[in-house]
Amino acid sequence: MTAKILVADDEQNITKLLRLYLRQEGYEVVVAHDGREALDRFATELPDLVLLDLMMPELGGFEVCTEIRKTSDVPVIMLTARSEDVDKIVGLEMGADDYITKPFNPRELVARVKAVLRRREWDQTVGGDEPAAVTIDDVTLDPSSRDVVVAGERVRLRQREFDLLEAFMRHPNVALDRERLLAMVWGEDFYGDSRTIDVHVAWLRDKLKAGQPSIETVWGVGYKFVPTADAG
Repeated sequence: MTAKILVADDEQNITKLLRLYLRQEGYEVVVAHDGREALDRFATELPDLVLLDLMMPELGGFEVCTEIRKTSDVPVIMLTARSEDVDKIVGLEMGADDYITKPFNPRELVARVKAVLRRREWDQTVGGDEPAAVTIDDVTLDPSSRDVVVAGERVRLRQREFDLLEAFMRHPNVALDRERLLAMVWGEDFYGDSRTIDVHVAWLRDKLKAGQPSIETVWGVGYKFVPTADAG
């Protein structure tokens, strides 16, 4: 089935260019030129992926992404004319899956779209025998239901948060570097920054704080999931 892409950008030359390249790859493309229109088109068109400009009239990309994340985990790639790291990190914190800085090569952007959609398709269609649920201390993760229970309470995790926690819990006490975590959770073809891991670890730490295990920083390497019995 053809994927539908929502392109939200106030620069018409960019929307025309992206529409051309994306249609050449067989994607259906819908366009919005400001933040409010982007939310309206998102609600009516139900796209499979959103290309979202950071700086738009009416509502900016951060605000639009936040609203989308209230109801959907559809992939979002941020487009930004600013290269500051803080913008990229904030975008990830808002729930974006990737970002690309303007000016960009449209072929690279299309490649990123394909990579994100492949990961999305894999996440939704992977079948066969589900791995068994895993429990460490008072944290239980069940892949079949995508449920996480911490100290007897169900905790709601976003898709990548869940996948990252599963990677940690299936490798307790193993120091995992950021590149390996990106490959395990986001896929080998992920184009984004390794600091994506830092943002998601911060979210997990906050959501797991009622539990006993901890995600420890391994300086110069990455992170490891440490059960209570092994802490200290």
